[in-house]
Amino acid sequence: MVISTITTQVGRTVEGVTDLVTSPFTDPVVRLGVTGLSRAGKTVFITSLVANLLNRGRMPQLSAAATGAIKTAYLQPQPDDTVARFDYESHLDALLGPKPHWPDGTRTISELRLSFRVQPGGLIGSFTGPRTVHLDIIDYPGEWLLDLALLDKSYDDWVEEVLSKAESRPQAKSFLKALSDVDGDKKFDDVTAGKLAGLFADYLKQAREDGFADCTPGRFLLPGDLAGSPALTFAPMPAGKDKRGSLRREMARRFASYQSRIVKPFFRDHFSKLDRQIVLIDVLKSLAHGPAAVADLEDAMGQILSAFRPGRNGFLNEILLGKRVDRILFAATKADHLHHSQHSALAALAEALTQGARDRAGFNGAETAAMAIAALRTTTETEVGDGLPAVKGTLLDTGKATAFYPGELPASPSALLAEARSGADAWEDGDFAAMRFAPPVMDVGPGDGPPHIRLDKALQFLIGDKLS
Repeated sequence: MVISTITTQVGRTVEGVTDLVTSPFTDPVVRLGVTGLSRAGKTVFITSLVANLLNRGRMPQLSAAATGAIKTAYLQPQPDDTVARFDYESHLDALLGPKPHWPDGTRTISELRLSFRVQPGGLIGSFTGPRTVHLDIIDYPGEWLLDLALLDKSYDDWVEEVLSKAESRPQAKSFLKALSDVDGDKKFDDVTAGKLAGLFADYLKQAREDGFADCTPGRFLLPGDLAGSPALTFAPMPAGKDKRGSLRREMARRFASYQSRIVKPFFRDHFSKLDRQIVLIDVLKSLAHGPAAVADLEDAMGQILSAFRPGRNGFLNEILLGKRVDRILFAATKADHLHHSQHSALAALAEALTQGARDRAGFNGAETAAMAIAALRTTTETEVGDGLPAVKGTLLDTGKATAFYPGELPASPSALLAEARSGADAWEDGDFAAMRFAPPVMDVGPGDGPPHIRLDKALQFLIGDKLS
């Protein structure tokens, strides 16, 4: 027993050194994080990404595919036994079956390993055979990334911030009414705590449905097996006397438990191991919900970016030990909902939504980019009215084919963002519309993956250098 214990301790001590010594002699691994707020299209993105890397006929802008450097690609068992496997096969069947439908969205963290046999180019490549490169794709909810901002907040700071936002959101009306009827200095009881936490969670969920992006704590939206646990049974309460055993004091204790037992382990065990990252953004949904939703999305992007500058966060700085994500792509999804003539404007808006935070971030060498993509193309292009550029697809709710013109995106996004930041109730130049299209019936030929828009260009930025 003593020898076993000593061996375990020594093994843990030298684990990092062993990784450094052996890494030059092992197959390279790229860990790609895929995240985005709810309904940004993470599941469809990963499914189409894998399908188009296994069958590369639609990937001309991925250099290694275009030149034939990728000799073959294949799925392998994922390396992490404690993380659920991304259910690629079921999701692909949902999209490509005779009755296509959207697969279930991301509820928790999952992973998939895709391996490549790659023939290196250049002089060295002429003397060596193909090498193996592993791509580990880690899918996790963007709401969890927003929780990073909670780590530097006290309960009082968090309460002040959350209640300030709630007072301007109609979705919080029921929660705020219940909160006003409760005395936080009264003795704690589970029934009152459960009622307040439930109404708080209902408010966050409805705000998310109505286009707001900053709806933390993230696990209130995606509780998983933590549903009903004390760590998720708390709510913001105004300052009081904080008597021992009081309702508010217990709420503060549970908030601290959420920080230490839920938020920190995710960043320690998963986020800290990422090499590359794509953040999917449903810009069109926020536009359709108005200026307040766009302003909130910009704030949320700033919070997400804080995860990539750990110098501002002592906990992250400690666990990353100088390791950082070195490429980050911000991708405005659902570009197929617009005519191609508006794609550049969509990409510019995605870039502008993150520009301020990127300028402040101090990435220390990390490359960032923004582009408009569609992981699965659901529409064809057409014209409506007097030659307005539109798209045509099948509506998800009715099953009817329709032509759709969402409105004109501004060529320069600065005026639009200024309008959003001003607190305007509606867009001055008219509303933008958003539709929910169903996946079409697709006849995907041999050697091809599902149709997409710029998925190959996105992958070239994210992992192209690793496949050369």
